[in-house]
Amino acid sequence: MTQWQIVPLAAEHTRSLAECHIACWREAYQDLVPAHVLAAFDVERRTAQWERNRIAYPGHTHVALVDDEVIGFVSAGPTRDRPPVPATELNALYVRSPWYGTGLAHELIHTVLDPQTLCSLWVFEENPRAQRFYRKHGFELDGTRRVEAFTPSFEVRMVRFPRDSVQS
Repeated sequence: MTQWQIVPLAAEHTRSLAECHIACWREAYQDLVPAHVLAAFDVERRTAQWERNRIAYPGHTHVALVDDEVIGFVSAGPTRDRPPVPATELNALYVRSPWYGTGLAHELIHTVLDPQTLCSLWVFEENPRAQRFYRKHGFELDGTRRVEAFTPSFEVRMVRFPRDSVQS
């Protein structure tokens, strides 16, 4: 398998990122998200959204490339939770299915998060594979849940405390 490179999101990557994002949702969530929601994703709208995010939040998103194709991505920044628990949030981490198990997801998460960073993320409650992955990176469920924005599914929050701190 061809080796990837991870780079900050640039304008020339936004369309491929949108295509990757949609494909990842369809690959990972076909049993969690209604088919009509997955079918409704529009690459032009997704591209425009990623371009707005790139401009508004420079340096928050990194993409994994093979040649010019985005095969995975990661995005982190200030939390959107109110109150902020904690201040940093992993907003997205996706890898196309052919690259599952290659170490790409591990490399992506380490690209944007120092292991000592207090951080949270939201994950589908009915996605044990993702929860296992995040547990390997020190995240634990904190008991908070909400309805996901585009589906009737629930999400649960996971939080990672710095390795040398004591959770109270």
